[in-house]
Amino acid sequence: MRPLCILLLLLLFSGCLGRNDRVEGAAEAESEPEPALFTAEDPAPAYDALRDRAAGLASRLADGLDDRQLAAQVIISGIDGKGHLTADMRMLLTECPAGGIMLFKYNLDAETAAIRELIAEAAAVAAVPAVPPFVAVDHEGGAVNRFRRGVAVVPPAGSYWEMAQDRGWDSAIAHITSDSFAAGREINDLGVTMNLAPVAEYLNGENRDFLGDRSYGPSPLFTAAAAAAFIAGMEQAGVLCVVKHFPGSAGADPHLFPSVLKGDKAALVELSAPVASLIRGNQVRAIMVSHSAVPALDSENIASLSPAVMGGWLRQELGFDGLIICDDFSMASAVGPSAVGGLKPEMAAVRSLAAGADMVLVWPPDLRRTHRAILAALGDGRLSRERLREAAGRIIFEKIRMKLIDGEGNDE
Repeated sequence: MRPLCILLLLLLFSGCLGRNDRVEGAAEAESEPEPALFTAEDPAPAYDALRDRAAGLASRLADGLDDRQLAAQVIISGIDGKGHLTADMRMLLTECPAGGIMLFKYNLDAETAAIRELIAEAAAVAAVPAVPPFVAVDHEGGAVNRFRRGVAVVPPAGSYWEMAQDRGWDSAIAHITSDSFAAGREINDLGVTMNLAPVAEYLNGENRDFLGDRSYGPSPLFTAAAAAAFIAGMEQAGVLCVVKHFPGSAGADPHLFPSVLKGDKAALVELSAPVASLIRGNQVRAIMVSHSAVPALDSENIASLSPAVMGGWLRQELGFDGLIICDDFSMASAVGPSAVGGLKPEMAAVRSLAAGADMVLVWPPDLRRTHRAILAALGDGRLSRERLREAAGRIIFEKIRMKLIDGEGNDE
């Protein structure tokens, strides 16, 4: 692509051309809906005022949480049930009102009405005063789709790279935005408010076998622009995106095998360039940190347990002030002796939060154990209340920004 086109593309997705340009594909058939959130694309004085008001409200709401609620707010939990929660799950969410609930195929293999009923019930049970939970799902597109066939269809990410070669980058980016927006409206209508997507990792010789068409292709520039387009569409529809995976993935499936990023810091910086671009453009508000080992930065901890990765690199070097989320610690890349010294998932979750994560994912059987482990760590000083309070403040800020919480702090 010619340099001028690249410049225009980067300007487009740094927010300089406004929201209407980013959803033009979705707006052709109908007028654009009222924005579901406030973003840095709003006029500076308005954005600053909204951000400051939301930050103040988030701080007050976080301060109002007791220890039980605070320890639960940093958890995203899977749930048991289809159409309705199981009795045990209802009791568990009442005891541990998770800050987010996660839906999987076993929850979503149902008719639309049943999905809505399950989400509404789970969200109501998990809510604490004035603070509802996020409702999350993995909806990258292609094969990573938890819904029944035909629901909120998004093509695989790799297909847009192919489109870019045939029809040009601008056409591919416009399709990503409109496809994401359409799917976002459909899943948001069901009650979903968080999407663990997109994958902002470009293909290379190390990760190709694992990522395949989950990646937007081999170009870091296109990957950054494509991820920004996906986020723009989803968030315009009211769904917060969680970009995956920082600083990157290795060749083995981390669900089954240990994952090691062997390069030096320069190689890691190159690998994570698309995510860094999204942070610089203020286009990403939530990032999932991988369970990959990063010996160049931390010889003892995987990324999801590393203060050097989460606090040093993401927060201090890159200036990221959004949510840091870590995948569940039952994955093989997280539970092996070389990863976390054989720690149980709930203890790994505590260490992750202490190291800088804001939210951790758990399966239903691990929810009570993780919640109790956080409370125990809070009691004996391994995890400070200020650290949890900081995390809860960020979580609640994003719930306000996404309009899960209204401007007065009441559920909508």
